Amino acid sequence: MRVLLVCSSGGHLAQLMCLEPWWGEQERQWVTFDTTDAVGKLDGEDVVWAHHPTTRNLRNLVRNTALAWRTLRRFRPDVVVTTGAAVAVPFFWMHRIFGARTIYLEVFDRIDSRTLTARLCRPVTDLFLVQWPEQQPLYRRSVVLGGVW
Repeated sequence: MRVLLVCSSGGHLAQLMCLEPWWGEQERQWVTFDTTDAVGKLDGEDVVWAHHPTTRNLRNLVRNTALAWRTLRRFRPDVVVTTGAAVAVPFFWMHRIFGARTIYLEVFDRIDSRTLTARLCRPVTDLFLVQWPEQQPLYRRSVVLGGVW
């Protein structure tokens, strides 16, 4: 399976790294930010560097939308997986054009309110996972995966 792992650096990347027992067996490509923590964690991985900051930055949204188009067209993933943040939005909205499915894993530290990225990606997400039972009422048809830490 070809997996595209899309996330911002920092905690979002750390949570996707916890899923290595699953993605470690897959053909994969990463999309994240060129920051010190990401470079160190993804040494030896196939990485596409996204543009940041993304939150409410229209210029970088346009740039990341073009990046999503190029990356999805070139890599042709079977599934796009994210823990957020905003860099994932264009990848999720374009995934069906390229025949991919999407998996969104909501972050563990937002228990009583929805994140902006989850609200934007939810309408086009095939499998929406949460880490706490308390998060499930916030997202219809979500599945409790449990904590990945």
